[in-house]
Amino acid sequence: MNYNETLAYLYERLPMFQRIGKAAYKADLSNTHALMDVLGHPERGLTCIHLAGTNGKGSTANMLASVLQEAGYRTGLHTSPHLKDFRERFRINGEMVPEETVTQFVEQHRTAFEPIAASFFEWGVALALHWFREKKTDIALIECGLGGRLDSTNVVTPLVSIITNIGWDHAELLGDSLEKIAVEKAGIIKPGIPVVVGEAEGVVAEVFRRKAEDNGAPITFPDQTKPMPFTLDLPGEHQQRNARTALAALHELRRQGWKISDAHIAAGLANVQRNTGFAGRWQTIAEKPRTIVDIGHNADGLRIVREMLARTPHEQLHVVLGTVNDKDIDAMLALLPQQATYYFCKAEIPRGLEASELQKRARAIGLHGSVFPSVKAALAVAQEAASGKDLVLVTGSAFVVAEVV
Repeated sequence: MNYNETLAYLYERLPMFQRIGKAAYKADLSNTHALMDVLGHPERGLTCIHLAGTNGKGSTANMLASVLQEAGYRTGLHTSPHLKDFRERFRINGEMVPEETVTQFVEQHRTAFEPIAASFFEWGVALALHWFREKKTDIALIECGLGGRLDSTNVVTPLVSIITNIGWDHAELLGDSLEKIAVEKAGIIKPGIPVVVGEAEGVVAEVFRRKAEDNGAPITFPDQTKPMPFTLDLPGEHQQRNARTALAALHELRRQGWKISDAHIAAGLANVQRNTGFAGRWQTIAEKPRTIVDIGHNADGLRIVREMLARTPHEQLHVVLGTVNDKDIDAMLALLPQQATYYFCKAEIPRGLEASELQKRARAIGLHGSVFPSVKAALAVAQEAASGKDLVLVTGSAFVVAEVV
């Protein structure tokens, strides 16, 4: 197979949560353990940091990767989902895994993997851990895909565990309360392994304290009110919070003997996008009219989008909006401004919510606009309608953003 044929195999043969939703979710780690057996257990001995959380784990992982690269460490980074290229999920020092590596991995292991009936994400975790071992990374940032306790990545034993925050997402799989969702995320806390919890209070914080105490794991809650001593290239107060979480993890690495100076941290946080290829978070993709994309895909994510809108000067607002069908759509829509023109669309994935249904539900709470046959068509009309002082925003789903970046 060539690379495109390999991708077709992965997409067509394997269940993929991002495309079809919970039908692809397997609520145990048996598949991953079986894959690790086939590969000779690349997870064992992997030096890594493991990240979970509802929002911000990708940003935090990329910040840490950037700093560690600046400190001279060969740094792996496994995140999801991707925007344009499957290989975005697998990077070493910012460079994506080569196409031929992906093809060779699938060809070499498909016969052994097929009886396991692994999901798309499980294949990806296996590839990441195998590649990081093969390339002898000094350290890797491993981001959970969904949840924590039963996430395929939860076969690693990290130097530090990070839980960024807890919010409402995937409630049908993780639990119908924030406490239950927190229990699932807390599943990455391991015996004796320090854990950093970026944002938590009340019963959610108590879930993490109890889990850490039961495991003899030192736990840190960063002071999110402290001034940020470094400049970030990622805008927004939410990124400041993610950076404070990253700083707490870096402090723990220093305590363990890693050579990370303040100069490394300053350079890393100032150059996250350049060093790691991070994209899709309040990212400007065009001027005149200014066009910004953000992958906000749940209520907490769109709350941040609303905060960013309030800080971004503009006259009229044009919102290209699409989402997937298993989110709390009404809660998301309630956070969007009524004084805007909406361009409803659907990403080209089975899990996408039909644009006409999205329009109907938006209209019910006072959001008005038209339906378009594709994301690109919606964006083209929005940009044509916008004046030079207007703002065009593309949001609601990583899959919508992926079609225009």
